[in-house]
Amino acid sequence: MPETSDQRALAVSLSALRDEALAHLFAARHVSASATWRDMFDAADALLDSSSIGRALPLVNRREAEALVAAIDGALVPDAVRPPLQDMALVDANGRVYAAVAAALAEIAPDGLPQAGVEPRVDAADDAAAAESAFTHAAALADVLLLTLESPLGRIGSGSLGASERRRLVDSGAARSAEEADLLVGMAARTGLLGSNGRAWLVTPAGRSWLRLPTLERWASTARALRDALPAAYRTPSGAWMPQAAWAGATPFDPAGEERAARWAHRLRAWGLLDARGAVPVWGRGLAEGGDVDASALRALLPPEVDRVYLQNDLTAIAPGPLAPHLDVRLRGMAVRESRAQASSYRFSAATIGAAITAGETADSLRDFLTGISLTGLPQPLAYVIERTAAEHGRVRVAADSASGLTTVRTDDETLLRAMEVDTSLRSVALTRSGAELITHVAADVVFWALSDARYPAVAVDDEGRPRAVERAKLAVAESPDDPTDVYAPLIARLRAGGEDSDAAWLERELDQAVRARAVVDVTVRLPDGSSRVFRLEATGLGGGRLRGRDRAADVERTLPLSHIVSITPAV
Repeated sequence: MPETSDQRALAVSLSALRDEALAHLFAARHVSASATWRDMFDAADALLDSSSIGRALPLVNRREAEALVAAIDGALVPDAVRPPLQDMALVDANGRVYAAVAAALAEIAPDGLPQAGVEPRVDAADDAAAAESAFTHAAALADVLLLTLESPLGRIGSGSLGASERRRLVDSGAARSAEEADLLVGMAARTGLLGSNGRAWLVTPAGRSWLRLPTLERWASTARALRDALPAAYRTPSGAWMPQAAWAGATPFDPAGEERAARWAHRLRAWGLLDARGAVPVWGRGLAEGGDVDASALRALLPPEVDRVYLQNDLTAIAPGPLAPHLDVRLRGMAVRESRAQASSYRFSAATIGAAITAGETADSLRDFLTGISLTGLPQPLAYVIERTAAEHGRVRVAADSASGLTTVRTDDETLLRAMEVDTSLRSVALTRSGAELITHVAADVVFWALSDARYPAVAVDDEGRPRAVERAKLAVAESPDDPTDVYAPLIARLRAGGEDSDAAWLERELDQAVRARAVVDVTVRLPDGSSRVFRLEATGLGGGRLRGRDRAADVERTLPLSHIVSITPAV
């Protein structure tokens, strides 16, 4: 149990904190919102426990850690770093390190802290390699998001990607290795492009918008997000980041500090914000100093994007350079990309054209788009595939009847209508015959995808009979983290109602501890005439507003009113 002087000093400090600061302290210490603490003294007792201190010290940055280590022998923590350490319940209001904290520090840092790293020399010759990494990983991250739109990426219990999902990303060409798959997904999650529903990673609305940005804007927005997501220990008060060589020692009490630093350095190297030795390329220096990126410095080193392709008679398209992202995303909705490089190739087929029509394209929209980006016109074989597939695809029309609230499925092919009526794979949408059509109470979008999955040539249409796009991709729901102030509001209210730091509350707590230990204590009592007397008692009971104890000197049991007790001290 912590020394009572420390416990009381911390209780006083906790009582003086605002509710918001108290809630963030509890969150940092992983305090359960259902903790059974009765007052601030209970809270102080728990926060000075070695296990709770062990959860706080890894959060301390290097400057704060140096101040704590220097104050182990009784020196005071300087004013400049005292407030955050006091808010973390590691030092008292005067800057004195609590005894329990000093004991923990002496155990984990008996020889002081290791020397911090120094900034490497910047060498402009590495800018080209950093730019290549930025371009490569921006394209790879886009591939990861597109694959996730098609099918969410499953997570295992630890929250990381499953082995099968890593293989899917590698086999598709989005990642070169399982390690790179983890890197890309981790970056996307940290920058808000991917979100989780607990079981899988999903693309966020911000991630879908990001896909249609030009490459340089994709890179710049993610670079800013990565900088903003850097751990606070790597940052200066101005928002700049410390030299990368110092990150491993930035949280000297964190056993995972070096691993975390390596992971962040890997992310920034992949995104072209650090070179292989940890130096910052010219376009990243603004971010590193707390400002913005200089995208123009990177633009000169990136290959120029193109907005035209060569359409060929063998149903392929060749982009003579990196295709503008908004064109690449749409083209990949109607063709399979066969190779990924600065010159990519895409292949069309009846299946890919059918998938595009299922997603809302029409023969006219496909022809217009392809003609607009083609340097070679629209080849006759490709035009034929578009026409034939569109004609086949429009045979089953799915519409929502606003008057009846039903979904209708219509086709001019009676054989096809009968097949859908009896198809057991469509049992979940409960289609029933009504004249020359099928009807159901199930939503039109659900019916449409059920028919598409069963390989029926379905198209969703609006009230006017015109084809409409149906979005199947499930996006991550934007969730804001729980506000600690709300989470801990009931606990904080109970602690404040427990008497805060009144002398009476502290005295009663000391008496309770003495009774529990059956300790021998000197009890100072105020007598009716105003004088004081000290009784040496073995504390045996507390209740009804009275302390009971055995007076060893007189060999009698005494009962003393709490209202008359001035103080207690351990018997010497």
